[in-house]
Amino acid sequence: MAAGGSPDGPDHELRLLGSTNPSPFVTRVELALALRGLTYHLVAVDLDHKTDLLLAANPVHAKVPVLIHHGRPICESRVILEYIDDAFPGGGAAPLLLPADDPLARATARFWAAYVDDKFVASWRPAYLGKTEEERAEGMKQMLAAVEALEGALALQEGKPFFGGDAVGLVDVTLGSLIPRTRANEALTGTKVLDAARTPLLAAWAERFGELDAARKVLPAVGDVVEYLETRLRRSNLVVAGK
Repeated sequence: MAAGGSPDGPDHELRLLGSTNPSPFVTRVELALALRGLTYHLVAVDLDHKTDLLLAANPVHAKVPVLIHHGRPICESRVILEYIDDAFPGGGAAPLLLPADDPLARATARFWAAYVDDKFVASWRPAYLGKTEEERAEGMKQMLAAVEALEGALALQEGKPFFGGDAVGLVDVTLGSLIPRTRANEALTGTKVLDAARTPLLAAWAERFGELDAARKVLPAVGDVVEYLETRLRRSNLVVAGK
């Protein structure tokens, strides 16, 4: 969990540049740090008024999250997850997110982690904020196709509780960070995405993931995410599809 005190002190070799608003990508990194039992200092950045620290740490995209380890920045959430594995290989509170001795398993996990962002997350904007009914319908179609593909990936674990097998892995953290945003979108639109009738394995996985100690500590409350999204939509003069 995040710790108090001075972020420049000897007990704070890790600083995480996050956001003042709920961000699933910042949450992704917080989950990995919590699972590894690592202490860090969270620096919340108002992305409407980006700080000099953020601009210096991530001059290419000026986005969060950024993990700063001994003064050296690492950017992009999935890159950071792998860095945590590499930089802290032993003594953690949980197994590595990528198995050290199985190249095929590592490659497969990287594939599905990328799929989560490239297909599932990428479908959010057209599904919920598309300008036409046709665009929103196509976006939702893509989202449900992505969810069904992830259901198939989980089925390949043959009854094991997580995408990582018996323990949480890279895909679990990548997708698990999105659960509150997904539930918030469901609440706003009335459209069920993690549906036990359609994808029973994935729905059960989401419940199981949410019960992890790290998830309980880190995942934002769905109500808070709903409130943030509603505020953001009002500011943009947008209407949520289905409302």
